[in-house]
Amino acid sequence: MKIGNVEFGPRPVFLAPMEDVTDIGFRLLCKRFGASMVYTEFVSAEALIRDVKSTIQKLTISDEERPVGIQIYGRDVDAMVEAAQIVEQAGPNVIDLNFGCPVKKVAGKGAGAGMLQNIPKMLEITRKVVDAVKLPVTVKTRLGWNHEQLIITELAEQLQDCGIQALTIHGRTRSQMYTGSADWTLIGSVKRNPRIHIPIIGNGDITSPQEAQKAFEDFGVDAIMIGRATFGRPWIFKEVRDVLDNCNTIPLDFNQKLDILEELLHINVERIDEKRGILHTRRHLAATPIFKGIPDFRQTRIAMLRAETTDELLQILEDTRTLLGSTL
Repeated sequence: MKIGNVEFGPRPVFLAPMEDVTDIGFRLLCKRFGASMVYTEFVSAEALIRDVKSTIQKLTISDEERPVGIQIYGRDVDAMVEAAQIVEQAGPNVIDLNFGCPVKKVAGKGAGAGMLQNIPKMLEITRKVVDAVKLPVTVKTRLGWNHEQLIITELAEQLQDCGIQALTIHGRTRSQMYTGSADWTLIGSVKRNPRIHIPIIGNGDITSPQEAQKAFEDFGVDAIMIGRATFGRPWIFKEVRDVLDNCNTIPLDFNQKLDILEELLHINVERIDEKRGILHTRRHLAATPIFKGIPDFRQTRIAMLRAETTDELLQILEDTRTLLGSTL
């Protein structure tokens, strides 16, 4: 599979762009464990052109994480074009247009998945952004606004005609948000459409290597994108790659996984600052599966999520390591 001049090889696995999750520290870890491409947190076009400092900071990328995409969202044509030109100067490999975010503060204002209610404007933004930049432009969207408007088959062709070089489809409607199950049959239908010649990337409910393998084998997608299942689990890319590449490797144990989460904390504190670095890491500590099954862990988890200094949080993690070791 190829986007622009970036060759990914067979069955690539991408990290989805996620607000307050895919900061540079997490992206670097996902890349190390086998992510074929990573994406920054999505960024607001309006905030970019207003030069909002916190938004501009999200454009910081590292050569170590390449190939990397930067995703933008917005509802105004001119703002999206200007934002794409700003993003291009940051030097990503791909500029992605977010027409899929379902949260109210985005979609409710007509951006993200809100664009599924205004297809002419979505297509106008896409065409003008493609014309305004030299980098490959891709799109991420959903099946439609609701189950009465499952428009993705026709929409995929329209977006392709605008000049995008890949399309990511999340297998839910906007009305579903993140509930229910992703419908991969429609993603497969888009991929099988003989008029579609751009890569189709499937997204939604990939939480295990077996589900990743099924996505490729049953629905024929060119790549898959993993989102929420990566929370506190950057090594999922290694687990998926081991199965896809038929590698017989030894799984990571608890201590190795805890080492990785501690490293994430150190990277975030170093690259952001202590307060926000801890906040970013807490999300992963709250979601990671490695603490499941530890008896009477509730109070420890609460303490972990209330820790305000690096030393305090590291001590709690090390105490957990010692506690678990004594029970094995």
